[in-house]
Amino acid sequence: MKEIPESVIVAWGEREPILVLSTVDASGVPNSVYVGVTGHYEREIFFVMNSSFQKTEVNILEGSKASLLFLTREKKAYQMKGEVRLEFDGPVFEAMMAVKPEQYLAKSVAVLRVEEVYSGAERLM
Repeated sequence: MKEIPESVIVAWGEREPILVLSTVDASGVPNSVYVGVTGHYEREIFFVMNSSFQKTEVNILEGSKASLLFLTREKKAYQMKGEVRLEFDGPVFEAMMAVKPEQYLAKSVAVLRVEEVYSGAERLM
């Protein structure tokens, strides 16, 4: 697997606090949700806290791939696409718990293994 470019890792560190996570259901109907508790675990693994996913959780459990869209403070857009799964414990869950605000409850963590990265229409990976 190709590594995510360093420029994307730098952009991730300069992201706005709210991102968009998109999945599709078994019929191909898209679903997008705003997410706020996110993080980067390993070179190609990013995560999103699941506190109240409904359609998104069903989509992930049914095998949907996902897209995570973020903007930098300079309003440059990045989109990461790949396989997604839910985890209820383990190292990525613990990493999410370390950045989660205390007042939020976490049901699980959505773990995105990035396969493609775009900035606007330009494919970076």
